[in-house]
Amino acid sequence: MTAFRLREYRRTATSAAVLLAIGYSLSTAASSAQSLTDRFKSLFGGESSQQDVPLVDPQGPAPELNCPPVSIRAGASTYLVALPGKPAIGNDVRFQATITRMARECARNGGDITARIGIQGRVIAGPAGAPDTVEVPLRVAVVQGGVSETTIATKAYRTTVAMTADGSVPFTLIADDIVYPVPAAAVSGSYIIYIGFDPQALTPEPRAKAARKKKK
Repeated sequence: MTAFRLREYRRTATSAAVLLAIGYSLSTAASSAQSLTDRFKSLFGGESSQQDVPLVDPQGPAPELNCPPVSIRAGASTYLVALPGKPAIGNDVRFQATITRMARECARNGGDITARIGIQGRVIAGPAGAPDTVEVPLRVAVVQGGVSETTIATKAYRTTVAMTADGSVPFTLIADDIVYPVPAAAVSGSYIIYIGFDPQALTPEPRAKAARKKKK
């Protein structure tokens, strides 16, 4: 390669790199300017009416900027179900659910913060065969981290997934009713929102015992 062609090649490569960097910067700026509502719709789809509801009332208070990060609770990222009386291993597994994506948004309303948490995952049939419908139990918890964690708010959810012939079905849950008091500025940075599978959410709440009638 001649010296002239080498210089031309270097100029072309440099120009391409500059254009690529500019394109990336513009793309990043557009992405950061995108509203969280749009990101929710992009992440979870916007077909259902529930997901089309605005995340924040445009006439309401300004969103809380310090929205805690979302993390999957250790040991709660996978939900395995086996045949009755069998351990959830090998050929006895009926299905497995996993969390694949998550997002969140917070808004302040007076002395409280309302958090909306989006969870997306997938249910995969196991060797033992999954039932026609699967109940997926999840829990969302707002926790103040530290030497000893303190649970600020927690709630269990259930969503039903209809299995298909291919044995791999996505699911989406949007928890929009997590409310907790506005934390003090000194500790707000230690707040975190944990999500994860919670089999206890499938246990029905005990019924209240009926009062016995007194004998006359």
